[in-house]
Amino acid sequence: MAEKAYINPVVLQWARKTAKMTVEDAAAKVSVKVERYESWEKGEDYPTIRQAQKLAHDFRRPFALFFFPKVPRDFQPLQDFRKAGSIELGTASTFIIREIRQKQAWISELNQESGEKPLPFVGTFSIKDKPEQVAADILSTLAIDPSQYKKSNIINEWILAAEAQGIFVSRSSFIHSRLTLDSEELQGFAIADPYAPFVFVNSDDWNAPQLFTLVHELAHIWIAETGISNEVESAIIGDRNKFHPVELFCNEVAASALMPKHVITQALENGFGYSYAEVYALAKKFGVSSYALLVRLYRIGMLALPQYTMLKKQADIGFQEFLQKEEVRKAKQKESEGGPNPYLLKLNKNSRLFTQTVLDAFRGGVIEPTHASNLLNVHVNKFPKLESLIYG
Repeated sequence: MAEKAYINPVVLQWARKTAKMTVEDAAAKVSVKVERYESWEKGEDYPTIRQAQKLAHDFRRPFALFFFPKVPRDFQPLQDFRKAGSIELGTASTFIIREIRQKQAWISELNQESGEKPLPFVGTFSIKDKPEQVAADILSTLAIDPSQYKKSNIINEWILAAEAQGIFVSRSSFIHSRLTLDSEELQGFAIADPYAPFVFVNSDDWNAPQLFTLVHELAHIWIAETGISNEVESAIIGDRNKFHPVELFCNEVAASALMPKHVITQALENGFGYSYAEVYALAKKFGVSSYALLVRLYRIGMLALPQYTMLKKQADIGFQEFLQKEEVRKAKQKESEGGPNPYLLKLNKNSRLFTQTVLDAFRGGVIEPTHASNLLNVHVNKFPKLESLIYG
């Protein structure tokens, strides 16, 4: 008979609930009947060691935690800045938030112990300031000029610029192949820590919304408002009462940073005819969606409501056509290339800056191989693959 794991049933129940899983889900993970699983949480019976290890893995908790005498202290929930009426965060969102917070806590402690000074731009402003001022400071700090991007992949330029200033940027759309993130549930979040600010962007979206989300979350850093966001672009116009004031402010900052008024004015002075084709071309130049540009033009008084309404309808049609083409393109890409590089996905999820910091700490003997492997979720013998992507 397999040896049983005499775990604390209260901790088991806590671990399941904080993983946002039902009793039925948990029972299915270890292929037992619901009644039997319930007996474990009641302390009437115990799982085998292998079953307990499987549950620890699926709940994203250390196995040893199950033997604690009481429920351990956990991270406090991030402030929820999402649109009113948003659904409760699911398992995937819960896991990615927990994972990033563990990484952020480690890197913040490391930076403080190493004597690093707090980053001066974290919390420089508040929502009482003008969004244009915050946007200008973000552009100045990151040395980005939206009128003249240096790279064709605009979001990568922003990420590299942010990480050069000590902001960790993570992008992912999944926990694993069967547990993916829903952009309607969670588009991004920011942890506004002066020693290790962290931004997460759900890459389930296409690049333009991701870019807007990234800059929106950077605005959270600049006003020191830690929290999670969804339906980012839509908070610019429409029923604004459904949105948190912080979200409305950060969206105005993002719009001002990505589409500065003086840059738009220069573009319009060069014979801009307000056709949808011209709107689409200008939006692509800025790296934003046609919808975001239309809203920006409307809000700064460069587009009348009738024009906005007409062009918005055309943008909706164009977006649907774009999605259809994207599905075909991704299918062909997957067929020809066999899917994306798994180590590139790991690198983006961990953040390039975080990965580099962990590898440097590992090479310098600051942390043990097992710790480094756990932080990056990559076996030590595969570290060279990550390094080749960072420095290649």
